[in-house]
Amino acid sequence: MKKIFILTGEPSGDKLASKVIYELKNSRSDVEYLSVGGEHLKALGIKSIFKLKEVTYLGFTRVLLNIFKIKSKINETVKEILKFKPDILFSVDSPDFTLRVVKEVKKRDPRIKTIHFVAPQVWVWREYRVKKLKSFLDHILLLFPFEKKFFDKEKIESTFIGHPLLEEKSKSKVDISQVIKDNKKLFSIYPGSRLSEINILMPILFEFVKKMNYKHRDLFFVFHSTAEHVQLIQNLLLKEGLKNCGAIADEKIKTHVLQSSIFAVAKSGTISLEICNAKIPSVIIYKMGAINFFILKMLVKVRFANIINIAANEEIIPELLQSNCNSTKIFETVDKLLSDKIKLENQLTKTQLIIRNFKTKRSTETASSVLTHFLES
Repeated sequence: MKKIFILTGEPSGDKLASKVIYELKNSRSDVEYLSVGGEHLKALGIKSIFKLKEVTYLGFTRVLLNIFKIKSKINETVKEILKFKPDILFSVDSPDFTLRVVKEVKKRDPRIKTIHFVAPQVWVWREYRVKKLKSFLDHILLLFPFEKKFFDKEKIESTFIGHPLLEEKSKSKVDISQVIKDNKKLFSIYPGSRLSEINILMPILFEFVKKMNYKHRDLFFVFHSTAEHVQLIQNLLLKEGLKNCGAIADEKIKTHVLQSSIFAVAKSGTISLEICNAKIPSVIIYKMGAINFFILKMLVKVRFANIINIAANEEIIPELLQSNCNSTKIFETVDKLLSDKIKLENQLTKTQLIIRNFKTKRSTETASSVLTHFLES
């Protein structure tokens, strides 16, 4: 029996990992799994050695404040991986946690093959990291075609697989009538998957919804959340007295709600690709502590936060960050876009041109085949 340990650090990584492992499970039944994962890997019957929220931290200052706790989790994870003795350590995203673990595991047991999915964003900041990866990674799976040159330069084996979340899905019928109220138009909102993000963004989003309600009477706002935080958001909505709002966590329902939406407001991150793939217009929001933002501004070398805008070198999707991430600015931007069909169509046309370059026909199949190759080597 072959063994794979799946190492993630946050819900988005858990979701990406599950796409690849689902494909691998369909082709091979001779593999045993263990993980640091969340609800998506759990749905595949894969046990996690501890809850994902124990290693999910946001921002430089929070990491510093929890440095000893993180170090302890890294040591605990390394110990469990070595005890499991996997043929492959498959790490996904969250490089500040996962790659620290991988480096230590490889140092202690070089026989374990290490494959990392979602390359560190060296094209955004800290390009010098590429050289260091060579010593402990056997292979990297890339989401975007422009990343390959960075790893080829250092002779690090890599494969561009495309983005699994952009794969064409077989359309299944899902009843979302319980979500739609009084035949209103759906409006999707993504406040983030981390508790720290929810705490920062929800008060702003509540005020935004109230401003929208003054002018738009035909909208129902759906907050997309995780199973872990959906009840919290529902309670907050109830406390706020917002009757034309709801919160959902089921992935199939979320997909269909998004596809049925007229617009989306989303925290900057991977979800933006799914929104673009569904051909839904959107704006991107993000806010962090002043110290964190100051440090980030000094380190990054790109003009934009969103991958679509970075790839286009143009603000196709409006970005409302930091001081601009307030209810008034979000309302004004959304309201203006909703009243301008030409701008909406222009955004959709340009985003489709960008994500076309991120798509491959069989991204999860390609990733699965790389894992299979290392299992057999």
